Amino acid sequence: MPAKIAFQGELGAYSHEACAAARPDHEPLPCATFEDVINAVRSERAELAMLPVENTTYGRVADMHRLLPESGLHIIDEAFVRVRIAMMALPGTTLDKVHTARGHLVILPQCRSFLDANAIRPEAHADNAGAAAEIAERQEAGVAALASELAAKTYGLEVIARDIEDQDTNTTRFLVMSRQPDLSRRGDTHMITSFIFRVRNIPAALYKAMGGFATNGVNMTKLESYMVGGEFTATQFYADIAGHPDDKSVQLAMEELDYFTSEMKILGTYPAAFPRA
Repeated sequence: MPAKIAFQGELGAYSHEACAAARPDHEPLPCATFEDVINAVRSERAELAMLPVENTTYGRVADMHRLLPESGLHIIDEAFVRVRIAMMALPGTTLDKVHTARGHLVILPQCRSFLDANAIRPEAHADNAGAAAEIAERQEAGVAALASELAAKTYGLEVIARDIEDQDTNTTRFLVMSRQPDLSRRGDTHMITSFIFRVRNIPAALYKAMGGFATNGVNMTKLESYMVGGEFTATQFYADIAGHPDDKSVQLAMEELDYFTSEMKILGTYPAAFPRA
């Protein structure tokens, strides 16, 4: 039996596409929520989790930075999926016969120009791939789904228009997570290390904590803050740096960070993926 990789959504979702690209040897396991994805790995129903963390158009994925530190899982890889939106319908359907297009509230505005140009009414659906599955199951004529081409293949629909998104740069970044950490150097690119930390309650603590990365030549590619426990006074930071924890420069930067923080936890280290690489 092949190993499984859990993702949130229906088969054919963009997260499923990420699974197929990053771990083609794993069987995809669809889950209803992000919490279900994490629990599937923790309970050993799946070996890996594929979780989206940010999108170039809509920013970070809500709640993900809260879930990652509490998950008990470790980041072992990253994957980027270019969000290419296809319009799909029952086989034999032509574009002029489509009067309604279904998709998630996030995806509908991304195709506004195409829908307006073809006088197609947008209709919100809880899930893009779920919309495709529903059309196939109900055999709805004149209704199309907005989803990945993988959804069309999964549910036997026909793609009648490709790459209909208004912006051709829309990309989602995913993290592959496992029960066990992998701190080995691997891949053909440089390593990325992700961690969270809380600064001590002293003046200019964040500025001083970041100073070690600058003075040691460590490139910080991401830094985000978010509240913890719903309190304005409790702020946690999520960061990505270019480098491995064993690098001397990273070690020195982390030592300085530790001096100004009350808590620090490495979430994982992994090879940089394209287009970052």
